[in-house]
Parts: sequence; C-alpha cells; structure tokens
Amino acid sequence: MKLRLSWMVFLALAGYSPSSFGQADDPIPTAIRKSGEIRVAAASSPPYLVVSPTGEATGYDADIINLALKGMGLPAMKALLLANDALIPALQAHQVDLVAPDLGYTEARCKAVVFTGPVYASQDGVYVPIGNPKHLTGYSSVAQSQDVKLAVVRGSLQEAFALKQGVKPEQLVRVTDIAAGIATIRGGRANAFALGQFTIPNPEQKSLEVVVDKQSPVNGVGVAFRMEDIRFRDAFDKQFDLLRSNGAMKEIYPFPNWDVLSKVHRASELVPSCK
Repeated sequence: MKLRLSWMVFLALAGYSPSSFGQADDPIPTAIRKSGEIRVAAASSPPYLVVSPTGEATGYDADIINLALKGMGLPAMKALLLANDALIPALQAHQVDLVAPDLGYTEARCKAVVFTGPVYASQDGVYVPIGNPKHLTGYSSVAQSQDVKLAVVRGSLQEAFALKQGVKPEQLVRVTDIAAGIATIRGGRANAFALGQFTIPNPEQKSLEVVVDKQSPVNGVGVAFRMEDIRFRDAFDKQFDLLRSNGAMKEIYPFPNWDVLSKVHRASELVPSCK
C-alpha cells in the first residue's frame, strides 16, 4: 500500500495523472475529440467523391477515409468542397481537419503538409476529343506544338509537370476543377486536358478519349494533414496498411492497376522528401 501511495505521490509531483497518459498517447487531435466531427476539405471529383448539400460524402474517397475513421472509433467525415488550390490553405487555417485524396505528392506540398501512403496511383494522360485531332501523345507533343492549348487544374501535379516538360506558360489554360476542364475542351478553348489517367470515368460519354503519357512518372495521391498532426497521419497509415492487407482497399479501389498501388505504402517511396 505504501509503495502504491509513494508511486502516486511521485506521479502527482511530476505533474502526471492517469488521464494524462491517455492524452499523451492519443494520436487524435484534441479539437476532433472535443467536436466529435471530422471536417474534410475536398475538390469536386465525381464519382470518386460526391457531396450532398448537407456535407455527406459518398464515393471511393469518402469510403476509404470512413473505413480508416471507423477503425479508429471516429465518426464519418463531413466534406467541405473547395477549389484544388484552396485545399492546403484551408487545412493550414484550421478550417478543416484533413484533406481528401485530391492532391498528388510533390516536394513543395511535402514542405507544407504530411501525406498518408497512396490510395491512388497512376500515370498522367491527356484527355482529347474523340479521334485525337491534334495527334497528341503526351506532354512532349504539346510542348512541340506551340498552337496547342493544354487545360490543367490550377495548382495540380499536371500543371507543374507540363511546365517541367517544356510546355510554355502561355499554352496552359488553368481551370478550377475537372468539370471546368472538360467544359474547356468541349468549348474549344483548349485542345487537351492533363489529368491522371483514370480521373475522368467513361470519357467517351463526354466525347473524350485519354492518351496515357508513357513517359510520365507514377504519381501517388494520399490524404493530407497538418505537420503538427503527424501522429494522426501515422494512425491513418496504420489503418490503410490494415485495409491493404485484409483486401478491403482492393475491393473498393475503382481502377485496374491495383498491382501498382499495392506495392507502395508510404509517400516517401515516390517522393523521398515527403515525411
């Protein structure tokens, strides 16, 4: 009994309590514990993420996040739709708790946020009118044809990679989201739209076809968190590891390249500077 009392006195003097151990070990941010809500910034990307007027989200993005949240005993996400280039600013301003898998890994982004391992992996493609009237094969063919206009989502991986591949800034038509990019092609304001190869489902229904750029790297896309919430990110990664190993992620993954995605578990495997 004396030993027990002495130990409790020591803990009290040291500033510890039984509850403080739980708080110190808890990877869930305090604000989430208090509010009981998970606020997620997301770009519009149907059918992979569809948001109702009340903020309820469906689609692969929502499903994979909600499976991870459920594994941590947390409620389903509530989505806030934003433009692509507003996602990280909203996260850093604490308007949301995390960012849905809309952002590919880049060195610049990995200086601002921490990412989970990928829940998408793909190469880039250029979406063109059916028949590919400009005979485009990817970024290099756009760079070699000064009269070609290429639509890109502002702040996207594709915007940065296009410039790196020699596409001139004046050739780019910057848009806010996927729907705007499709409208740009159909309206004749651009000749092609650069995105991930699977981003637009059933492109032929929109009078488009996709040409995969075989020279483009494999891009990973994960869930993004504030730097100070790295332990929350780690908890997500543990859940994603479980979902990969038990087959749940493969079951809902909407694309045919599971063999590529299944081999990459961390952002740093694709972009070494990512933490």
